[in-house]
Amino acid sequence: MRDAVIVEAVRTPIGKGRPTGTLASVHPVELLAHTLRALVGRSGIDPELVDDVIGGCVDQVGEQAMNTTRNAWLSAGFPDSVPATTVDRQCGSSQQAVHFAAQGVISGAYDLVIACGIESMSRVPMWSNVPAGADPFGPGLARRFPEGLVPQGISAELIAAKWSLSRERMDEFATLSHRRAAEAHADGRFETELVPVHTDAGLISGDESVRPGTTPEVLAGLRPAFEDPAYAERFPQIEWSVTAGNSSPINDGASAVLITSSETAKRLGLRPLARLHGFAVTGSDPLLMLAGVIPATEKVLRRTGLRLEDIDLFEVNEAFASVVLAWLQETGADPAKVNVNGGAIALGHPLGASGTRLMTTLVNAMRQRGARYALQTMCEAGGLANATVLERLS
Repeated sequence: MRDAVIVEAVRTPIGKGRPTGTLASVHPVELLAHTLRALVGRSGIDPELVDDVIGGCVDQVGEQAMNTTRNAWLSAGFPDSVPATTVDRQCGSSQQAVHFAAQGVISGAYDLVIACGIESMSRVPMWSNVPAGADPFGPGLARRFPEGLVPQGISAELIAAKWSLSRERMDEFATLSHRRAAEAHADGRFETELVPVHTDAGLISGDESVRPGTTPEVLAGLRPAFEDPAYAERFPQIEWSVTAGNSSPINDGASAVLITSSETAKRLGLRPLARLHGFAVTGSDPLLMLAGVIPATEKVLRRTGLRLEDIDLFEVNEAFASVVLAWLQETGADPAKVNVNGGAIALGHPLGASGTRLMTTLVNAMRQRGARYALQTMCEAGGLANATVLERLS
């Protein structure tokens, strides 16, 4: 049976959103093209050999419209004979791109494929693909949920209420994310994965959203970000504890991984970093929406025959602190193994790029710490979640 292995993984630094972020000056197609050039260059492969390029992007409109992955591949100067497509599974778009790529390799449809992701939230703001007055849900969904669905911030509040997560606990978690990210940068743990980017403001080589001086006391001074009288009346259990400080920020970035089989890697002289050991994707309550990481974790462990204790490292996307804390509470995972280099609260969350960004960071963390198995999971709008198990190859 064929397997699927990651042989190279890169990412750009994650830029702050406008007005202060430096990556805002870079067109998203060029940002992804830069990342693809770095991936191909570092691997040393002939780009003509790539069977497909699968990219994640959430807001596919404006400068990210018209199959931005294909545009980036061509902008990078690579052969026009190589196809590319762009997928949207919300925040997990590029993790889903990894799944599609790996499943294609395992099935024999591909020998060599790139999974990647892009999001310039500065240049293409969230909800740009929903014009004013447009209804993306339709009458059937309205009949099924007559009281209406909610924004993700309200979902994060509902999760905090359901799992009895205090504001103090979420702020402490956010502080830990910043501290771990700052320490990882200081120790050079991101050096092998980062691809610096030239911008109008100069060269950016580090993640811009990390705040080493953040403390729980500083975060305690922030106001709730999503407090709304209409939702307060509908959900009296909410205590309004989700803030900009314990949520992921607005960001820009791109990332990419190169996937092949062990057989093809040997033939091309490529060094496998990790085997894609198992996959899962789940649906869950679209009102809670972000709690899908819990059943997704259960599903991927069941499919791989592994126990939680077998997993050495976890990456659980920090869209909101409440999501990861609820996941920890339900799974009983060791917090010391989770997001060891910080997460999206500190590093940032450029939506379509985050799946392969987490995977790039996770592959490197596995090598640095000698981990055998690692698990990545991401919550996604609409009550979706992806989960992936990696196995390090020496």
